[in-house]
Amino acid sequence: MPFNIMTLSRVDMPVSQAEGLKILERDQYCCRYCGLDGKESFENALVMSVDFVVPRAHKGKKDAANLVACCRPCNTIKGTKVYKSFEDAKKFVLGQREELRRSWEKQQARAAAKGASA
Repeated sequence: MPFNIMTLSRVDMPVSQAEGLKILERDQYCCRYCGLDGKESFENALVMSVDFVVPRAHKGKKDAANLVACCRPCNTIKGTKVYKSFEDAKKFVLGQREELRRSWEKQQARAAAKGASA
């Protein structure tokens, strides 16, 4: 078992490939946070992973009830914060994704305007 240096405690191993595939199949290869369909394209399939709803860093258990299919961007956004419920985590992730999208769109618009005026 790995050792969490922050809490000085042991944590469960990440899921095995076989365990991860079971979770992805259960969730139909669809991110439970944003809905990305991992079956839609090869690129989508590449970013699919399994997320611990209650993170391992906070003693989240490695059981099916605590594991969900998740794309890596949502997993990164969610981080290791603990939420009251999966729905709260989903709301946070979707809100952050929307903020990032708006920021990216503004940046793209500025770059396009700058290119048009040059």
